Formats: sequence, C-alpha cells, structure tokens
Amino acid sequence: MTTDPIWFTPPPRSPRVPEAPPERPRERVALTVDGEPVEVAKGATLLDACRAAGREIPTLCYLETLTPVNACRICVVEVEGARVLAPACSRRAEPGMVVASESERVRTARKVVLELLASAVDLSTAPGLAELMARYGARPERFGAAAATVAQPAKVDNELYLRDYGKCVLCYKCVEACGTDAQNTFAIAVAGRGFDAGISTEHDVPLPDSACVYCGNCIAVCPTGALMAKPEHDLRAAGRWDESRQTRTDTICAFCGVGCAITLHVQDDRIVKATSPFENPTTRGNLCVKGRFGFEFVHGRG
Repeated sequence: MTTDPIWFTPPPRSPRVPEAPPERPRERVALTVDGEPVEVAKGATLLDACRAAGREIPTLCYLETLTPVNACRICVVEVEGARVLAPACSRRAEPGMVVASESERVRTARKVVLELLASAVDLSTAPGLAELMARYGARPERFGAAAATVAQPAKVDNELYLRDYGKCVLCYKCVEACGTDAQNTFAIAVAGRGFDAGISTEHDVPLPDSACVYCGNCIAVCPTGALMAKPEHDLRAAGRWDESRQTRTDTICAFCGVGCAITLHVQDDRIVKATSPFENPTTRGNLCVKGRFGFEFVHGRG
C-alpha cells in the first residue's frame, strides 16, 4: 500500500459545526428593590439586582474583573430587617429580600464616607467623584481646615509610572490586580495600620528593586489617579492634559501573538496613553509592559 501523499484522500469533513453546549438554566431569586419586584440569577449580588431594577449604585472599590473587598462602603444599601447597611457589591441576593437603594439612611452613609475621603485625600483626579459628592451634598470642609490628611510627595522612581499616595483611598484594587485576580506578581500590599496604612512594596523598596514587572494593571484599576502613567502625569503637570481633545482608537497589540486588545489615546497627534477594555474577553483590561507602555517608538527620536 502506497503512502505517497499524491494517493492519499483525506476523509470528508463533517458538515456539523462544533457548538458549545447550551447553558444550563440557573435558578432565579425574586426580591424587591425600591418597591419594584426584581429577579436575578442565584448567586447574583444586590448590586446586580439594583442594576437590573435600573438603579445607579455608586461604587469606588468595586470592579467586575476583581474580587470584591468591601473597602469603600459607598455602595451600601438598606435591607429590611438588617441591623447594618449591606455592601451591595458582595452581599448575595436572597429570596424575599426588601432592598432600599436610596433611603435616607443610605444617603447619609454615602455622604459621610465621601466627606471623610475628601477631607483626607486629594480627589482632584478621581473621575466622577466631584459629581458624586454633589449628588449627595457632601461637604468635606465641615471637618475644618486642620483635618489630618495623607498628603505626601509623589514617588517617582522610574520612567513608566508614579505613585501619588496623597490620592490613595485604600480601595485595594491595585493589590487585587497585582495578586491572584490578574497578574500574580504580588509586588504590592497594604502595610501599616489605621491612618498610617498605605500601599507599599515589600520592605518599602523602590519599584525598580521590587517584584514589579511594570505591567501597569494597577494603573488601569486605580479609581483616583494615585497610580498614573508618567506621560499623563507630565502633561497634567504642564496643564496640557485635555481628554476632550483626545481620540481613542481600538486596535490589536502587535508585540506578540496573544492578540491583546488595546485602546490608544491620542492628543495633538501623539499617543499619550494605552489602555485595554475591561469587557474584552482576552485581556479583561490587563496588558503587559510592552502593550501598556511600549508606544513611544511610534513618535521616533531625532
């Protein structure tokens, strides 16, 4: 019997296109949100239930791609019969729950949290926080000009990104992204206690001496600008950062064959930042050092 490829006839392909098995129907949980009946899948959170009811619940330490840590308490809601307010981002919906997302008690709690944060931390570069404070009538100035703050010089020890802990609200997002939720590098963690608590490398060494691989995924999840790419920081310092003049172009990173989705932010014909969509199933907002910072060669030098 010949094995010459000329005489080999491959078997006909099956006309059936492979398909994923149908998703099993999940149990549903019925509850009430602000007097409106809502059904969500079993295992969903109160945040999911509120969103299903069309309620806008503010969040700060929550991100869909990270494990909830219940740090900021801005997303709290009131559950009928419960002694304390519940963090909507992590509390599971249970049958028959009666939830109030904007009760007076909830609004007061959110207002005080915002006031405490704004009285101690610089929130000037936190997207949406000014609008949120206006929404709840937060007045951090009522704590007085002598209120203790975490103001400190920004740490600039590399050319890729800097750490301005005067803007840090200890949301834990960067720690989660650097840990098991994404990068598994474990270069940073929370150190200290009470008012002295802060994000730190091991033994508080400079970033170049730490386990950091400069993926910048901590920057992507930071909600206040405490972690910021250096090109953006430099433009802000010069008063030239203007998002209204920036265009965004979605493309594919060409540094390797993984095919990560990236969004290039361009201002004045120069790339000023590279990000990745959180909803993209390949990257989920994450990139490596090349994808997030390796765009400077486009501009050339000369």
